[in-house]
Amino acid sequence: MSVLAGVRVLDLTNVLSGPFCTLHLALLGADVVKIENPRAGDLARVLGNVPKYNKMLMGTSFLAQNANKKSLTLNLKAPEGREIFKKLVATADVVVENFRPGVMARLGLGYPALADINPRLVYCAISGFGQSGPDADKPAYDQIIQGLSGAMDVNGDERLHPLRAGFPVCDTVGGLNAAFAILAALYHRERTGEGQMIDVALLDSIMPLMGWVAANLLIGGQAPVPMGNDNFTAAPSGSFATRDGYVNIAANKQEQWEAMAEVIGAPELVSDPRFKERDERKKNRKALTPLVEEKLRQKPTAYWVEALNARDVPSGDILSLGAALAQPQVRHRGTLQSVEVPEIGPVPVFGLSAALEKTPGAVRTPPPLLGQHTAEILGGLGYASGDVAALKEKGIV
Repeated sequence: MSVLAGVRVLDLTNVLSGPFCTLHLALLGADVVKIENPRAGDLARVLGNVPKYNKMLMGTSFLAQNANKKSLTLNLKAPEGREIFKKLVATADVVVENFRPGVMARLGLGYPALADINPRLVYCAISGFGQSGPDADKPAYDQIIQGLSGAMDVNGDERLHPLRAGFPVCDTVGGLNAAFAILAALYHRERTGEGQMIDVALLDSIMPLMGWVAANLLIGGQAPVPMGNDNFTAAPSGSFATRDGYVNIAANKQEQWEAMAEVIGAPELVSDPRFKERDERKKNRKALTPLVEEKLRQKPTAYWVEALNARDVPSGDILSLGAALAQPQVRHRGTLQSVEVPEIGPVPVFGLSAALEKTPGAVRTPPPLLGQHTAEILGGLGYASGDVAALKEKGIV
């Protein structure tokens, strides 16, 4: 049995942070009802690099985040649509939305109104800056939050700085934070019977991930220095040139550094005053790196990965995304799963990345077509087929 079996989630979210949150709930077995506007649905349906899929309203961005969900189209701007939504709330455990603050309240569907209908409801609002504060009403996309959070300040090097992460890290971690908070609220409800409001901000969510860097500034008074692929906590620790490419090496401990120097054939570096102690190596990393790379350039990356790992010095190739997704360890872990999507065929999607022994998550159904489950869900509320047809005629669904 899935750990969230029997938990119904009303998913009002779009694009990434919210859908990523509800995807994890769906992978854990929750009944996630994705409520979309009848005209075009989630914007992610037209986002992706395959025009054919975009025209089908099944863009690659949508396919990536919406397995195991059902789709109900509903116009919440219409009184009839709001009435249907309220009936759904009475049957639900969780509501998730990522509108700007105040949108749901203006529709008469804010948390206080919904809690009157269902006091056990867990309501999660995801936004760029949170529901209150001087910036609460500002628009926010991932890159805006990357810049305002300081994340772009810790990336890059002296040639390219500031630098954004190559994927929407703020949206993604905001979604994970929301899923974590929802699970905590459901646990609280199991013990007390109380629902509650959850306020998740992307800005709040990303900043703790920089805890070590922030601690150096807040506690140690040292601002971050853009170091590219180097690890600010140790040296040599980063990416280094080899005969046929690059290798990642993390000789973070003293014994790892000493073993590395022996493996690359430069044991004399260990006794060099510039490199003997950890903090001295960090100060002199620009002198150390060329000496290390002089040795590493003599052999290919694969040789060094095997030789260094054999001595417990963490080391690895630097793979293309395609090679990373296809590597044997990823296949062994079942990180990617395949789901059959009508008119598209088998599609690889990410499953739950935590392996629960008793209640494993699974990809069970494909991302839904827009409105695919409207008749089924409304039927569960007592609407006859004629009623659904009339609602469709009026543009409510």
